[in-house]
Amino acid sequence: MPTPEDLESRFTLTTAVARYDALRTRDALAGPADEDDGAEAALTRAEALELLALGEVIARKAAHGRQLSVRSARRAGASWAQIGAALGTSKQAAWEAHNRWIDEQARRPEDRGGHWGWDERDLASARALAGDPGEEDRT
Repeated sequence: MPTPEDLESRFTLTTAVARYDALRTRDALAGPADEDDGAEAALTRAEALELLALGEVIARKAAHGRQLSVRSARRAGASWAQIGAALGTSKQAAWEAHNRWIDEQARRPEDRGGHWGWDERDLASARALAGDPGEEDRT
């Protein structure tokens, strides 16, 4: 049975989406299990479980990409209010989610299933860039 951890290193976001889409489409086009009218074959158990795991891989990779985009927006001078609006949330919620992501990046690689961890300098730089959403209101 594939797990997200198994699939995460095998697929990029793009290839995971393509495989997910192929399985999802086949599943949607499959006829009832008791009919043999030439409809697309239903997914096997292994494929159905792969579909679930791929959905999780896609969610994880998209969330990581979202936080990289938040960093890019901060580097470009965007305020937390602007970032929150772009994400459809409040500035506080956007800032908190980004800081949780920074904490995750700070973990050692062996704790993150092979992801690169950040050293203390990377962590300090990320925290400085993130700043405090309340500070923006005072300037």
